[in-house]
Amino acid sequence: MELLVTFAPIIVLVLVMYFLMIRPAQKRQKAVQEMQAGLQKGDEVITIGGLHGTVESFDQKHMYLRTDESAVLKFDRVALKEVVK
Repeated sequence: MELLVTFAPIIVLVLVMYFLMIRPAQKRQKAVQEMQAGLQKGDEVITIGGLHGTVESFDQKHMYLRTDESAVLKFDRVALKEVVK
């Protein structure tokens, strides 16, 4: 019983860290992966650098964004911040 009382604060601290830090980070990471997996040609997107564009095409690691009539830029897919609805 005395051993349990000794380790109780450490166990509580680990549980609090899990629910306040680790679990929300895992949810954010899962949401980003789903967003990248659901990317389609013609989607309006914003990159982490703030560039707005339309998805022209994409492959496993890269996406090609049309920013105006003549410019198509190549970005890593991890640079995707959000898909604009």
